[in-house]
Amino acid sequence: MNRIERVRAGMHGLADSLGNLLVEGFHYMALFAIGVVTAWGGTLAFIGMLDKGHISVDDILLLFIYLELAAMVGIYFKTNHMPIRFMIYVAITALTRLLISDISHNHEPGWGVVMVSGAILLLALAILVVRYASARFPAVRAGSPRGREDAQAERDDLED
Repeated sequence: MNRIERVRAGMHGLADSLGNLLVEGFHYMALFAIGVVTAWGGTLAFIGMLDKGHISVDDILLLFIYLELAAMVGIYFKTNHMPIRFMIYVAITALTRLLISDISHNHEPGWGVVMVSGAILLLALAILVVRYASARFPAVRAGSPRGREDAQAERDDLED
């Protein structure tokens, strides 16, 4: 009976290891694909801007969106944690781009401008809440012997 338990435990360990390998392999392939597509999209957007002969504020903000997406992928590669603040930065930049485009093309004030401005304000407040919460209630990494120190060091790296 003892031998059967050892075989079962060995099979379980092998299945866990193989499952983790497959999941992590898919994880890194997907991240690499997202990184390549982001770089490709940013490059094509930049070439399109050069072909137009002029660059607008909309175009510059679009490049910032690509930059933030690339930074998110890079941070996720390094830490295996998705920095939610970067997604909020992308949303703020996209809404700012929409606001500038709407005002420059329509030249009419309306409720759309107020609503987009309010959405930007709400997202800015969300960043404030996320930063406060991460400073006040640091995440403890499962399986980390140092726990809070690792989480604090990781947060400090993300802040830079």
